[in-house]
Amino acid sequence: MSAIVAMATGMVVILMKKGTKLHVKIGYSYVLSMAVLNISALLIYDLFGGFGPFHFMALISFTTVIAGLIPALLKKPEKWLEMHYEFMLWSVIGLYAAFWSETFTRFFRFSGFWTLVGIATLATVLIGAILLKMKKAKILARFSKEN
Repeated sequence: MSAIVAMATGMVVILMKKGTKLHVKIGYSYVLSMAVLNISALLIYDLFGGFGPFHFMALISFTTVIAGLIPALLKKPEKWLEMHYEFMLWSVIGLYAAFWSETFTRFFRFSGFWTLVGIATLATVLIGAILLKMKKAKILARFSKEN
């Protein structure tokens, strides 16, 4: 359930006007759902019998969320807004990469597990990176003008 909430709130925050009270409230919902999601992911040991690659990715996910949250809370360093934007978007991109990896491995079993995970992750990260870079200057400039 936390994954669905995170996917929905993450996408809403990306698409909505930035810096509003609603943006902050939905953003906190995203952070909370990602915390629950990542903690639960770290507690799963059936797949590898111990710490595995998906645990490592959960730690990266948790790190991107925290790295995006702290600058927004502190309004520091000078480029806090850019840090917030980049880290939070990378956390959403990572979430969707995990979703597509899971989806591909469930529905396209004719190929190898790691091949499908790699294809889904690479495609999602490439598309996300392109969109992030295309929209970054415009979004940051608009937010700066409004505040």
